[in-house]
Amino acid sequence: MQNMTIKELAEIKLVGFRVLCSGDQYIVEIPKASLHLSERMNEIKQVVNPIQQFGAFFVENKIAEEDGYWVGVEVKEFEDIPADMITITVPPQRYAAARHVGPNYKIMETYDLLHKWIEENNYTRLKHKWHIEKFYDWKETEKVDVELLDTIK
Repeated sequence: MQNMTIKELAEIKLVGFRVLCSGDQYIVEIPKASLHLSERMNEIKQVVNPIQQFGAFFVENKIAEEDGYWVGVEVKEFEDIPADMITITVPPQRYAAARHVGPNYKIMETYDLLHKWIEENNYTRLKHKWHIEKFYDWKETEKVDVELLDTIK
């Protein structure tokens, strides 16, 4: 685990897939969606970085359309989106950030440490905003490399 920091990110436009399943199945379904997205990368126009993927989600969703997890790649602009893919726009936000390198099933341990750090440093989590996971390596579930970006005030 890396040091905790605060980051401000500009707007992020994502194209990809929505994963919607029971809570305990996300650890299985998200990697499948990531591999599927990798295989179809050539269908997406204006990709910023084809070897980087993003996950996006709401910690607390108020409506059904906010439930789930979105796997996508960043694009400069939305153009000719394949019919079975979705688009989301994450507005500019401020995040508490931590890097997780290791098995995907241990990501929650890193999140627990990040949440503790947020609380100890008197930040407020914004649970009804987009939260981001920036994946540098996702091909092997035992060796993921991801920056966890937890939205804060």
